[in-house]
Amino acid sequence: MSDEQKQALAEQACEKATKYELDYGCCPQCVLAAVQETVGIIDDQTIKASHGLSGGGGLVGEGVCGALSGGLLALSAKYGRDRDKFENGRYMNNFKKARELTERFRGEFGGVTCKELQQQFTGRTYDMWNAAEYKAFDAARGKQCARATGTVTQWVVELL
Repeated sequence: MSDEQKQALAEQACEKATKYELDYGCCPQCVLAAVQETVGIIDDQTIKASHGLSGGGGLVGEGVCGALSGGLLALSAKYGRDRDKFENGRYMNNFKKARELTERFRGEFGGVTCKELQQQFTGRTYDMWNAAEYKAFDAARGKQCARATGTVTQWVVELL
């Protein structure tokens, strides 16, 4: 695949992930679905398994941003270590790509956790288990989470 073809796929994946986040939410699933539809390598079970990673894991905000988690899962789907290869070492190439994605994300968005992004995007953090707080977060964030979701997806496709 040429660099131009890869870039076109990356842009297409970005658009899909952004739209999915705006329409459906659950950023890790949106990243993975867009990667699945543009590049392949992601199965439906992986998309399902990523659901609980949204909102920093269980909507608590303290863990890694769901979009970044989805991106890390996508990279690992291609470069990660298979179960039957545990004894073959750590598969450093996957860790290098994951680190590259994480550091690029931190540089672009000013943090890696959901709460750090909430702060960056809105000036405060929210309790996403409180309906009024979640509604306030949803209004305050605008399209920022969708932008993060699309951006991560684009970078992942470029890294694959």
